[in-house]
Amino acid sequence: MVPGALAAACCAPLLREPITPAQAAELARLLKAVADPTRLRLVSMVAAHENAEACVCDLTEPLGLTQPTVSHHLKILVDVGIFAREKRGVWAFYTLVPGAMDALSALLSTSGQA
Repeated sequence: MVPGALAAACCAPLLREPITPAQAAELARLLKAVADPTRLRLVSMVAAHENAEACVCDLTEPLGLTQPTVSHHLKILVDVGIFAREKRGVWAFYTLVPGAMDALSALLSTSGQA
């Protein structure tokens, strides 16, 4: 077998551009935030509410956690840009940021499109 033919046989060409180091760092930050079962549930719960918006008071009982604990997890999700927070009176309401999970979705997609 010709040495060049061996390289061609085992080295498939890239179908799309791999992520950059900066993109990898940002995605790692996002993945670290959602790599917690409580935070994954929070994303799911907020997305399931009407207008993809929920008050912290709507989330404590279903999670079986105290308000300070839920607020801590929500703050982490706000800090990475998954949720936006709006204060209304004494309550804080959380909404999914449109497109916040798009980079993660694109990375995990097998469609070949970046």
